Amino acid sequence: MLKKIGSGLIRVIFFIADKIIYRTKIVGLENVPQDSAAIICGNHVNALDAPALLAICNRKIRFMAKKELFDSFFFRIVASIYGVFPVDREKKDTEAIKSSLKILKNNEILGIYPEGTRNGLEKGVKPKNGAVNIAMRAGVPVIPFGVQGSFKPFTKVIYTFGEPIDYSGFKDKSHDKEFVDILTNELMAKIVELRDINYKK
Repeated sequence: MLKKIGSGLIRVIFFIADKIIYRTKIVGLENVPQDSAAIICGNHVNALDAPALLAICNRKIRFMAKKELFDSFFFRIVASIYGVFPVDREKKDTEAIKSSLKILKNNEILGIYPEGTRNGLEKGVKPKNGAVNIAMRAGVPVIPFGVQGSFKPFTKVIYTFGEPIDYSGFKDKSHDKEFVDILTNELMAKIVELRDINYKK
């Protein structure tokens, strides 16, 4: 009972923060399927960009997060509420891959940040190819999204979802690392394009 009350309170707090503090807006949400599996991939700008999206999106999203975050008691509570699961970025994490494939098999939405860390592109970090690899193996589309905003209080945050990218025809190439890397770089380029849309025109 207490856990249910606590989870409801956290959801309300995130929702209020979205609407009032960060003035969060979603563009292109129609590109996210309502009753089938998909992977959403975006740029990672702040620790709050996943919780903010979870609070106002009309579908449940199961995000993959680096295992180090689970050292935090508060994060573990939030993770249990939203179904976030850990991944070890230092190796090929077969358990995380299995969890991802199970989520997609259940027609849920899987969330992955290919940068692997906040502002990874700016830091020169090579994008992780796990999202594309999993999409190829599961035969599900990837929906790219770009996040604009600093998450400073009372400034606007905008999530822009692009059209789904279909990787279902490449299942037999999921073990070709060079090919998967090429597709991953193309995906990141699309994410950056969505991130940089100028809404002031």
